[in-house]
Amino acid sequence: MADADALRADRADWTAQHLATYLESGGAQGHVLDLSDVGGRSFTTHCLIRYTGRKSGRSYIKPLIYGNVGGEIVVVASKGGADNHPEWYLNIESRATLEVQVATEAFEATWREPEGDERHQVWEYMCHLYPPYIAYQQSTSRRIPLVMLSLLRPTEPFSAPAH
Repeated sequence: MADADALRADRADWTAQHLATYLESGGAQGHVLDLSDVGGRSFTTHCLIRYTGRKSGRSYIKPLIYGNVGGEIVVVASKGGADNHPEWYLNIESRATLEVQVATEAFEATWREPEGDERHQVWEYMCHLYPPYIAYQQSTSRRIPLVMLSLLRPTEPFSAPAH
């Protein structure tokens, strides 16, 4: 877990800059990144999800690595292998929909978690896309959730919140 905590701390500023670049460019930049410096692939796709805080009611945007399985967008609630689920996952649990932006296109989406053989296959695929997920799962006793998004309808691309 210490390695996962250190990685998250080191990447906090990087993640904030990544989000700012993605939003400021309307998704033209930040969709594909080279993550080979942290054990990932040189061509790693990222989406943004927008969700509502379960306590605050505020809107939040989070950049996440994603894959595409059978037309569904897949994201992993890894939190770098921490022993607790990421806030974004806890916040979407009580809602049927959220918004997702892939490059320059945004959508309202429903979500689900795969089970059984499907979950195993999707997990293997996501670990191929981003190999550090294997170490993340080994560093925690929780089962890291997989979230599959089905696109419903287009929405406006996300924008940076006003300061």
